[in-house]
Amino acid sequence: ADTIEPADRAKALGWLSAATSLGVMLGPVIGSFAAHWGQEAPGLVAAGLNLLNVGFAWRWLPEPPRHAAQPLRRPAWHAAWEVVRHPRSRVPRLIWIYAAGMLGFSAMTSILSLYLGAEFGITEKTIGYVFLYVGALSLVMRSLVLGPVVRKVGETGAMRAGTVLLMTGLLIYPLADNLWTLALVIPFVPIGTALLFPATTSLMSQASDRSELGTTMGVAQTFAGMSRVIAPLMATSAFQRFGHGSPFLVAGAIVAVVGILAFQITPVPRPEPEQA
Repeated sequence: ADTIEPADRAKALGWLSAATSLGVMLGPVIGSFAAHWGQEAPGLVAAGLNLLNVGFAWRWLPEPPRHAAQPLRRPAWHAAWEVVRHPRSRVPRLIWIYAAGMLGFSAMTSILSLYLGAEFGITEKTIGYVFLYVGALSLVMRSLVLGPVVRKVGETGAMRAGTVLLMTGLLIYPLADNLWTLALVIPFVPIGTALLFPATTSLMSQASDRSELGTTMGVAQTFAGMSRVIAPLMATSAFQRFGHGSPFLVAGAIVAVVGILAFQITPVPRPEPEQA
């Protein structure tokens, strides 16, 4: 958001999230492979990777000088309180869209392994292939497809399409009765999130005051983090009490609310190209 022009920001954020998708694709495969050496092995491998990550960030991710020297204009909690006080303003509404979308998506992912084990007999030694499939779809969408889609329909259009696809995927998940049908249902969710989250983040960055861009992004991640805390509690409770498919329906209903909010966001006018 600091280094990329607004017209290319959604594409750049898509590339950034493609790195996450690559982790989603490879991490479960590594974990499933490590599980052959015992129940503790995946956790130890993950801890080692995170330690490596700390070293990488320490060495190659210094704070930009202009950020390090810039004092905060107002406390970070103030920006979070503004999201609660003025939910209809543009930036707070985008943050609520992001957080609610994350709540629905996290509700699905938190019980996905339980669901696949109960309905399809998938174990910790075979679950990696499912996440490999999901991660590969997300990687292709965010690195190759997102940019052209945003150029065609804009960030607002991509955000709206993402909510519809994510909602559809969640609602039809329980309808899959075999692995082949499941393979057709799964793509809706990674494609939907690949459109929804980078486009929403890009719109947030464009609507924010540049001097408070980091604060806005941090507040968005704070609300998304709360969603990731609430979602597993909600989803596992529904899984236990109301049936294996109920968390997907709850998550789909939450994303439907996101869709209503997304369709209320006014598209940002796109600048006309200069005449040669």
